[in-house]
Amino acid sequence: MQSLEMMLHEQVLNMLQKQLLTHIVKVKKVNKIFIMGISIEQVKKLRDQTSVSIMQCKKALEEANGDEEKALILLKKKSSDIAAKKADRELGAGAVGSYVHSTGTIGAMVLLACETDFVAKNEEFTALAHDIAMQVAAMVPSYITVEEIPTSDKEKASLTFAEEVAGKPDELKAQILSGKVDAYFKDQVLMTQSFFKDSKKTIADLITEATQKFGERIAVSSMSRIAVGD
Repeated sequence: MQSLEMMLHEQVLNMLQKQLLTHIVKVKKVNKIFIMGISIEQVKKLRDQTSVSIMQCKKALEEANGDEEKALILLKKKSSDIAAKKADRELGAGAVGSYVHSTGTIGAMVLLACETDFVAKNEEFTALAHDIAMQVAAMVPSYITVEEIPTSDKEKASLTFAEEVAGKPDELKAQILSGKVDAYFKDQVLMTQSFFKDSKKTIADLITEATQKFGERIAVSSMSRIAVGD
């Protein structure tokens, strides 16, 4: 029979082996996520910038060999590609986001549409709807998309800026006029407005990121703003 000392020795060895195996598994998991010199800070920073998953950020950083700017460009391109592929999908669900200013004098509502109730009830999705409602209240857009701008409004804007380009070379007039009209409408269109919480992003960027994050087509279907005195 084994002595008590030998039995205790074996128990200690078994315990140490289990601890070692646990440590190896943890190291493998960390190495699986953070390789090629990519740090946790890089992944977190990229996730904060794009709101996409940790694994998507990690993959983009790997493809960019750790270059954060290239990884950000890759993620934006992938987001745009995903959004384009989902552009024809039917929007059968959504959430209403609302905001009322603390003074009670300004309010706004938006309908943020998606494909399924599962996404519509997601806290991040409803938070996005609320943020866009705040955007509408603060920035007073007249249109949701560029495509909604009536031809008559574009013609009026063109006539307004025509005098400003009258003295420009003929071969440049059309280009300059088009640029002025686009700039004029940029702040009037919700999708092209800079996001009030992050001026580096437009509302269109937020929608594209949400489409990639949730795997569904996302769109602002309608918006409304009301203020005392309007």
